[in-house]
Amino acid sequence: MQIRLRRAQSVLSSSLALLLLAFAAIPSQAAEKARLRVDDYQIEAELTPHLHQISARTKVKFTALQDLSVAVFELHNALRVTRVLDEKNQPLSAERVTQDSTIRVPLPSGLSKDASTTLTFEYEGVLETADDSPVPGLKLAYIGDDTSYLLYAGRWFPVSGYGLNRFTANISVTIPAHMLAIGSGKATVTDNPPSKKPNTNGLPTKTFNFVYAKPSFPGTIVAGIFQEYKSDEAGMDLHVFFKPSHQTLAPAYTTTAVQEFTYFITLYGTPLSQRLSVVELPGDTVPYAWAPELAGLAGPSITEKTNYRLLANAIAHQWWGVSLSPASKDDWWLTDGFSRYSEAMYVENAAGSAGLEEAVKDMSVGSLAYDSVPLSSASKLDPFSTEFQSLVTDKGAMILHMLRWVLGEDKYLKTMREFAETYAGKSASLEDFRAIAEKQYGDQLTWFFSQWLDSTGAPEFKVKYTTYRLGGAQATAQASKGSKPSGFRVTGEISQDLDLFRMPVDLRIDTDGKTEDKKIEVVGTSSPFTVETFGRPRRIAVDPDHHVLTNSSDVKLRSSILRGQALQQQGDLSAALAEFNKALDLNKNSSLAHYRIAEVFFLQRNYQSSANSYRSAVNGDGDPRWTEVWSHIQLGKIFDITGQRERAIHEYRQAIQTNDDTFGALEEARKYLQKAFERPKNKE
Repeated sequence: MQIRLRRAQSVLSSSLALLLLAFAAIPSQAAEKARLRVDDYQIEAELTPHLHQISARTKVKFTALQDLSVAVFELHNALRVTRVLDEKNQPLSAERVTQDSTIRVPLPSGLSKDASTTLTFEYEGVLETADDSPVPGLKLAYIGDDTSYLLYAGRWFPVSGYGLNRFTANISVTIPAHMLAIGSGKATVTDNPPSKKPNTNGLPTKTFNFVYAKPSFPGTIVAGIFQEYKSDEAGMDLHVFFKPSHQTLAPAYTTTAVQEFTYFITLYGTPLSQRLSVVELPGDTVPYAWAPELAGLAGPSITEKTNYRLLANAIAHQWWGVSLSPASKDDWWLTDGFSRYSEAMYVENAAGSAGLEEAVKDMSVGSLAYDSVPLSSASKLDPFSTEFQSLVTDKGAMILHMLRWVLGEDKYLKTMREFAETYAGKSASLEDFRAIAEKQYGDQLTWFFSQWLDSTGAPEFKVKYTTYRLGGAQATAQASKGSKPSGFRVTGEISQDLDLFRMPVDLRIDTDGKTEDKKIEVVGTSSPFTVETFGRPRRIAVDPDHHVLTNSSDVKLRSSILRGQALQQQGDLSAALAEFNKALDLNKNSSLAHYRIAEVFFLQRNYQSSANSYRSAVNGDGDPRWTEVWSHIQLGKIFDITGQRERAIHEYRQAIQTNDDTFGALEEARKYLQKAFERPKNKE
């Protein structure tokens, strides 16, 4: 719950709408009734960065939610439990189950329902690779000389009810004295004398102690060498910890963080804490992470053009996640979907309606890419799947976007604020949210939530109409009633293919004079309408401002590309190619589809086919714009690989001439102008 893999910024492995495999934001165990509730952790950990080692002692206080004979906790498979003690410090046996990264501890006397006890775990291990990660292939816990990160999702301490079980914690971390540690809660620091342990090189250490007394999800620790930038603007206690290479960017990110934090306060009220640490993570882990009072951004995402969308999402989790959390896995969208739409609303605040429109397009693609299971049944999905993340994040966000349209701006904002304040420091369910929304709406919203949470699919609107000129007796009758006489009447119908569909839809009629807008209640597969206008109608658009999730041809195209990229990242190149070709069937001129196909051929070392597809991307529809500059760069690399240096130089120069620096394209092109690209020898 503390992290979410999202749209990557790497041009070779992602697109504008790609959701990375969202393993880390999901509980690793199938949805089932919780057997115990962790109440508190007391953790003492010592890190030896140059050996990638951790040695820890964790005391877990928990309560049985039903009669209990075995206590089960998740723990990173790279960690070896050396001893388990009961509350009387008597040793207990423990079974390691590597298949699901768990530790099973039999309780000799059992534990009756509602009774509490304490177990103490002593363990150690090496955290260096992703080999034993609780999420296969993803590094969520690492200890090293430059930066160590122990994400809650990495299960570096015994975890139960991941993302659902709120807890308090007292965490002490001992690290080399030249490093800083960042965590949840204000830290107290103790200087330690040089250790006589052989693996410390006799160096002095410091112990950072973090106390977080409000039940939430503390448990993420980042330690390393950072430059700190502080701000107390707008009543915040803000700390930005960036690497020296990014220190010049810290003021801009500080300003943006303050703006976003205060914006969300205006929407949702004051969070549990106004202290926040923005910390840089290495590039070998997730794009961003969050925890109470903490927002982590991966180094590659920290650029001169402030990545305010990524930062906004991380900060929004201080409300949706830290303060209010889901009651069950089916309610997961109340965290990730709400944070995603909070990000979109900040985009609207910063970049206007055009920015919101682009965000809505992205969310629509994610909503429908894997629309096979209703959002209310998300727990039925494989927890290690892109389908789950697609639903809880983007469809969850689109549900809020549509609810905003149904309620109206004022009632929507009141709903969100009341929900945030009512359930601050608690878990909440869909029913809790719906009750508040219905109170503000003044009527039941069963039709809305049933349609978008309990069903799948989205409409594809079509409109047909006939225009009549009004005159004579009709115009006179209008004037006699005191209304402005209209010159034309438009009669038609909106059609779509979902029989149970019901939503208010905006109808926009462009005329020779004033543009007319009318809200139409679309019910069923065909909904008639009649609109009278003064000027002659020239064009009619259904839902022009994208208030409703629709399955347009563009969404279908981008959904195919998104699915293809997920398959590509999983290594299934043939299946990825099939999805990209489906996109081309929808639009033969799609630059994005051609670009993705070229990527697959490049990975297969089919350089001629790759070059052909990159050329097609350059000559395509140019959507998105960055496909041009990066196609030239990739063509340059192909020519370098095949020993055609002059042609490669020409392509790099073509890239520079576009003046498009998306994803750092210009620096990349200049680099290979100076030195020819060589394909890494360890790449297959």
